[in-house]
Amino acid sequence: MLKKNDIVDTEIVDLSHEGQGIAKVAGFVFFVDNALPGEKIRMRVLKVKKAIGFGKVEEYLSRSPFRNEDLNADYLRTGIADLGHLVYSEQLKTKRRQVINTLYKIAAISDVQVAETLGMSNPYAYRNKAQVPVRRVNGQLETGFFRKHSHDLLPISDYYIQNKEIDRLINFTRDLLRRFDLKPYDEKEETGLIRNLVVRRGHYSGEMMLIFVTRRPKIFRIEQITEKIVAEFPAVKSIIQNINDKKTNAVFGSDFKTLYGKDTIEDTMLGNRYAISAPSFYQVNTEMAEILYQTAIDFAEAKKNDIVIDAYSGIGTIGLLFAGKVKGVYGVEVVEEAVADAKRNAALNSITNAHYVADSAEQAMATWEKEGIKPNILLVDPPRKGLTENFIKASSAMQPDKLVYISCNPATMARDIKLYGELGYKLQKVQPVDLFPMTHHVETVGLLVRNIKDDKRGG
Repeated sequence: MLKKNDIVDTEIVDLSHEGQGIAKVAGFVFFVDNALPGEKIRMRVLKVKKAIGFGKVEEYLSRSPFRNEDLNADYLRTGIADLGHLVYSEQLKTKRRQVINTLYKIAAISDVQVAETLGMSNPYAYRNKAQVPVRRVNGQLETGFFRKHSHDLLPISDYYIQNKEIDRLINFTRDLLRRFDLKPYDEKEETGLIRNLVVRRGHYSGEMMLIFVTRRPKIFRIEQITEKIVAEFPAVKSIIQNINDKKTNAVFGSDFKTLYGKDTIEDTMLGNRYAISAPSFYQVNTEMAEILYQTAIDFAEAKKNDIVIDAYSGIGTIGLLFAGKVKGVYGVEVVEEAVADAKRNAALNSITNAHYVADSAEQAMATWEKEGIKPNILLVDPPRKGLTENFIKASSAMQPDKLVYISCNPATMARDIKLYGELGYKLQKVQPVDLFPMTHHVETVGLLVRNIKDDKRGG
């Protein structure tokens, strides 16, 4: 029987969906950080549960030809780049396999072609948003990232996958906070002021927004700090304070206050202009988001008289891209600020046929059905937890001809596709898109079409 601290020689046979190596030893499945399929390792047992265990590499007995030897291990320790030890071409293949395997295991689908993952020519420094904790380490205020599964901050200056100007702004602000002796947050003691720095940057505009997340409203000498930041970074068009006094892992509290400049920054995507506010959702990789959304547009094959429902519409990013091609777009989003942004973005692009409401997707679908709105195309881009069963039933009852599903989690997408299948919708094609290079995350676009012949409800 294996126990903690035992050392065993084993081979890595697969990768988990979170990028850990998988080894099978004495009836246990072990998950091992920084280990790749085909590698033979000497493994130390860290923990053993009923059928699974966790191990760490003590020694590599042989290495994978696909190992990226240049990666700084801090990016693995923090999860910033939990797939960064695998060369990029193999990351793309791994993500496609993950989508194929998940569709088969959860939805029993094996007859649908999953295309090769669309990737980046330069898969580094792509993130247009950073959320960085501020803590005291060895007596000094530091910015960085937490080690995986902990709240121990690892100080970092180069974040590898973030835009370099964002890194530079974070480091400059960190140094200012030290100079002005502002106290970092201590979550054990519930003391200190500065919890997080959040930066957003327009990919095309270059405009930047800096958000100080603080425990209390008052920031000592904030005017001088702001002055120095703006002098060094003319691209900073917005500095905002968010007050979060709760003991929580959530980054933002509900209270936002503009300290300098505008409430939003602006960027473009596929030719449309978008105002982006501090709390709103906007894809963190603009270059690949354009490919993702173009794929969704191509899958939908929208016609002039079509009505599109955009569930989980955010700030209107994708719905407004459809607006010029169809009769009308109806968007729903639970975050009221995002709905205000969507309406502003419609006006910014002189779009008059897009209508947005703040509501749950299920409630809005029921309301629109009562109002006689009949969508031809349904767009869904839900959070990681996927769609609810109520939403799936309500949306299929409206009988759209096509459903374009954008997913950031293949497992919940497969579960939802299975239920749509029982309600008369067939998955036709799937395109994985790599919005998050160097990490285990994969974004997927799926097209489902109503199968009138098999439709139990008729119609």
